Amino acid sequence: MNAHDSERIAGLLEGMGFKKAPTYEPKLGEPGLTPADVVVLNTCAVREHADTRLYGTLGHLAGLKKKRPGMQIAVGGCLAQKDRTEILNRAPWVDVVFGTHNVGSLPVLLGRAAFSNQAQIEIMESLQAFPSELPVRRAAEHSAWVSISVGCNNTCSFCIVPSLRGKERDRKPSEILEEISALVADGVVEVTLLGQNVNSYGVEFGDKQAFSKLLIQCGKIEGLRRLRFTSPHPKDFTDDVIEAMARSQVVMPHLHMPLQSGSNAILQSMRRSYRREKYLSILEKVRAAIPGVAISTDIIVGFPGETEENFQETLDLVRAARFSTAYTFKYSKRPGTAAVSLEGHLSPEVVAERYQRLVALVDDVSLQENRKQIGETVEVMVGSKSGSKDGGRARLSGRARDNRLVHFSANGLEGDIEPGDLVRVAVSECSPFFLIADGAITSHVKTRTRFNAGLNEIDRSPNSAVNLGIPVFVGS
Repeated sequence: MNAHDSERIAGLLEGMGFKKAPTYEPKLGEPGLTPADVVVLNTCAVREHADTRLYGTLGHLAGLKKKRPGMQIAVGGCLAQKDRTEILNRAPWVDVVFGTHNVGSLPVLLGRAAFSNQAQIEIMESLQAFPSELPVRRAAEHSAWVSISVGCNNTCSFCIVPSLRGKERDRKPSEILEEISALVADGVVEVTLLGQNVNSYGVEFGDKQAFSKLLIQCGKIEGLRRLRFTSPHPKDFTDDVIEAMARSQVVMPHLHMPLQSGSNAILQSMRRSYRREKYLSILEKVRAAIPGVAISTDIIVGFPGETEENFQETLDLVRAARFSTAYTFKYSKRPGTAAVSLEGHLSPEVVAERYQRLVALVDDVSLQENRKQIGETVEVMVGSKSGSKDGGRARLSGRARDNRLVHFSANGLEGDIEPGDLVRVAVSECSPFFLIADGAITSHVKTRTRFNAGLNEIDRSPNSAVNLGIPVFVGS
């Protein structure tokens, strides 16, 4: 969601005439490099570490701004929504502070700040425009994110997002389908549907099967090769969604299903309205309907009150669930959440020790699951170039249908293969985090015409008059 917002921020600024700067640091002595006139930090508030990174980065930028007084610094996103005037109190050299609901206001706020020579702050309490309705500069030419909803109606005790993103707002299906059709016409072949709770889509207009219907309709768009979505919630994951995933060749056989904890006691304390038994039953249904599906998850370690027995229940569920990937997090206190006032907060040492045990198990399970792929032929959508092996083997990288990262040998075809192309390769090696395919490419399909560079090209010319700093992601 943050990456999606950042692409919109960049699109807005490019609409003002800004161009991406090679660097935001004023290395004026180096030929070919020019400093940024504007640096935008798009922030997250999920974990405490984000605060530290934000203010540390702002401290670094203060020194750069002294060397270039005309530089403008803007802070947006969830931390801006949360901290508001505190950002200007701690970093008075910031020019603009804007919230999660008014990303589209950034150009006006920058103009006001430059004209008045005074900092501008604007934090709206309700959504002004869906992020996908704003201009965009996509990071990838062949893939795109599309928001189908914003906000969340859940009350998880550890999560600050609902208070910063607001209650769930759903877009009309027709608007979503029109946007995807336009993206496909522009060369996009892969779309990821976004929502804080993506499978509760439809709650605003009272259709409990709206999400499964949307998946089916998206799959009918000619030219769309791959459709993904993130993140669903177990409590809203219904059989009609599983059926839609199984029916459509466009919906990819990958499901990211956040777990958070394998202990029923901790799930209850987290205000997660499902239990481990229901979670595992969902996975069983999905695997029965979609053979070869890969399932990834999120897990929090060290939630207040978590005992060793509770933690062991999480480890047991990881062994049973056979996740392809698990994103693991240490519990982080967030002011304004219910979990802060809970009893039984654990020491950092206990949390760190449990975290290491969980990561070791997750990596071991992922490695075991990836080993099952060795010898299998997989379809990979090309993303980017990777490194080399043995001093010279050129590799490209991409995602298999089940979202596993695959590094494959180009075998002299580097110049002919472009992002978005589909290749079929046989897996020869693996690690817990990726697959390797060093054999021959057995098929190569061009999925798109060359991207219309006039719409989204990034001008890296050092002579451009005005430069946009790379959006900085602060936090998770």
